[in-house]
Amino acid sequence: MTTATTRAAREFRGSHTAGRSPEELRELVSHWGAELELAPAEVIIEWAAATFGERFCITSSMGDAVLAHLAEKVVPGVDVVFLDTGYHFVETIGTRDAVAATMKVNLISITPVQSVAEQDAEYGPELYKRDPDLCCALRKVKPLADSLAGYDAWATGLRRAETHNRVIAPVIGWDAKKQKVKVSPIARWSDEQVERYIADNGVLVNPLVYDGYPSIGCAPCTRRVAPGEDPRSGRWAGTNKTECGIHS
Repeated sequence: MTTATTRAAREFRGSHTAGRSPEELRELVSHWGAELELAPAEVIIEWAAATFGERFCITSSMGDAVLAHLAEKVVPGVDVVFLDTGYHFVETIGTRDAVAATMKVNLISITPVQSVAEQDAEYGPELYKRDPDLCCALRKVKPLADSLAGYDAWATGLRRAETHNRVIAPVIGWDAKKQKVKVSPIARWSDEQVERYIADNGVLVNPLVYDGYPSIGCAPCTRRVAPGEDPRSGRWAGTNKTECGIHS
């Protein structure tokens, strides 16, 4: 399928029809959140696509293509937004390219305003070591917020089983910072359900997952995880940081 550049993505989003007000969006969350809490993932995605139309997208970090696979069955051609931070493993970029080439989705790669070299020039090299929160803010949080400007709702692969910090993640929630509806169709899925879905459907998986990286972020801030360790312990190891800020 097609891969849109950042500029093309802006043009595409600019063609979307006018969105709902924050009040209208919060009302939808209030009404449908409990209604869809126990619904199958496909039904949740179908509701979001029917409710928001072109103002709905999927985001993916390309650890696997489970969410994109679920979405393409229900909404062929759906926008799948990927944040190309400039620090990704080559395997992650390869997974993104494979998704774009083989799946019925419109893959949109978003890049930060500054390249890595430009960021280094302004803030100094290896900002991720000295101030990982600022690095994530510049290369993840702000680019995502900007990329979602033309959408009313987006779907994430957030799962409650991944970390205790995500236990209360609702299937249909309200992101007060972004003023948008946040949809987590597989929030209730266990690790076993994800693995079974991948096996049953031949879903693309980032090869790093099978090389000791159950949670994959930027290469400088991600290490292998030993058997028995928390799956996310390889992210920002040696620091108190557990999230990039996108889901907080």
